[in-house]
Amino acid sequence: MAAMLQPQIILLKEGTDTSQGKAQLVSNINACTAVADVVRTTLGPRGMDKLIHDDKGNVTISNDGATIMKLLDIFHPAAKILVDIAKSQDSEVGDGTTTVVLLAGEFLKEAKPFVEDGVHPQNLIRSYRTACYLAIEKIKELAVSIEGKSLEEKKSLLAKCAATTLSSKLIGGEKDFFASMVVDAVIAIGNDDRLNMIGIKKVPGGNMRDSFLVNGVAFKKTFSYAGFEQQPKKFLNPKILLLNIELELKSEKENAEIRLSDPSQYQSIVDAEWNIIYDKLDKCVKSGAKVVLSRLAIGDLATQYFADRDIFCAGRVAEEDLQRVAAATGGTVQTSVNNIIDEVLGTCEVFEEKQVGNERFNIFSGCPSGRTATIVLRGGADQFIEEAERSLHDAIMIVRRALKNSTVVAGGGAIDMEISRYLRQHARTIAGKSQLFINSYAKALEVIPRQLCDNAGFDATDVLNKLRQKHALPSGEGASYGVDINTGGIADSFANFVWEPSVVKSNAINAATEAACLILSVDETVKNPKSESAQGEAAASAMAGRGRGRGRGMRRR
Repeated sequence: MAAMLQPQIILLKEGTDTSQGKAQLVSNINACTAVADVVRTTLGPRGMDKLIHDDKGNVTISNDGATIMKLLDIFHPAAKILVDIAKSQDSEVGDGTTTVVLLAGEFLKEAKPFVEDGVHPQNLIRSYRTACYLAIEKIKELAVSIEGKSLEEKKSLLAKCAATTLSSKLIGGEKDFFASMVVDAVIAIGNDDRLNMIGIKKVPGGNMRDSFLVNGVAFKKTFSYAGFEQQPKKFLNPKILLLNIELELKSEKENAEIRLSDPSQYQSIVDAEWNIIYDKLDKCVKSGAKVVLSRLAIGDLATQYFADRDIFCAGRVAEEDLQRVAAATGGTVQTSVNNIIDEVLGTCEVFEEKQVGNERFNIFSGCPSGRTATIVLRGGADQFIEEAERSLHDAIMIVRRALKNSTVVAGGGAIDMEISRYLRQHARTIAGKSQLFINSYAKALEVIPRQLCDNAGFDATDVLNKLRQKHALPSGEGASYGVDINTGGIADSFANFVWEPSVVKSNAINAATEAACLILSVDETVKNPKSESAQGEAAASAMAGRGRGRGRGMRRR
């Protein structure tokens, strides 16, 4: 009786929403599956694109998993984890962003019946982690190294990796053209890790085939003053001076005051101003430089002065472009024109200003340091060029990864099927419930070839049965067989050059497993909408109080 009369213990504020237990876990799994369904159709060479337009009216057409996930503005707290793994895959490897979301969604989908049947999530998590470890070891075993090959062989191997990535993008029709361009650009920057050393400039107009690679730096002509037309537009082996100073007459600071006792002294002050600017320009000319670039403005006086002396100048050059010119030409950006020695000047074989579409471009080619490259992209619509840039970013990242971790695996769902077969075989050696969980993990990996077939309009069941039969051959000769997108059958992905760096797959499986385990380990969500709304009201009243003497609700006592 005494137990019945005990008061109820209230831990959380009134109005706090708590959901816990099995229902909460199933709800999180459903949310993640819904997110995976959004990007599901974008996978592979026959994947569809998504058109997303935000509240500002910006329209984005893309089939890049990470871009779509960023733009979706997902509110559900558990589903946000999938956005994070897509972003991490994008920054770490560059490609496989759709794959990682799909795998995580599928792992959770396979776990759902077990959760509903009352299996403890920790048992699932333990088995999934074991399966993940085994899968990554298998990838290392199946990977083929491209080390020790000649430069030409390496180039063609890397171009095949880039072509595999580009085949699923909007510019897939010209994948061979762009793949070789990307490989040349990545090899040009060598071991430099900075991605911004490869510039991508977009010029609307023309067609994709008009895009070109500059083995050096190219940037849009900057704003220029009168006198610019008289400057030479082409130099061979010029010296290049890079500055971070203004070369123009500056107005005095506000409220500056000069007291003169004699009106004739005024002229000497004006002359001093002119002498300072002429002295600066004279030092630039004496340095022997034929091309002068500055991050700050180069005024009309300086432009005319340089034009009279056959020197090309450009002011207000973007910081990124100036740094790339410095890296390519071997020059150093100067913050003063005093004591300009030859060591700080850059050089290149050819500098010229060229018309590209409606724009004029300054192009530095044949640079001695050569640690930079620029891809100039052409195309019809702005959205198309934007998507082409995102596609090339993925391809550049992939080629860089393949150069560093020089091992590749078969694409087209071949590696997924082989790991799936291996895990199924391994599961039979385990006694207990783990056998079922590892089996479900193996089944989840088949989502990649299945989705490739669905997106291309083929019969997924038929193709998967053929693949299972091929991969089950005891000799192991079917290990590299994947989906053949062109015929709707199966084909040796390795022989067809459908390759991807092994780091893409291992990273995707790792990230997807981690995300699935993280979501399975959450058993309660606490949400306090009342305190959130109270904070919102407090902020609103504080803002109102700032406008007037006293905020609403602040009664005088």
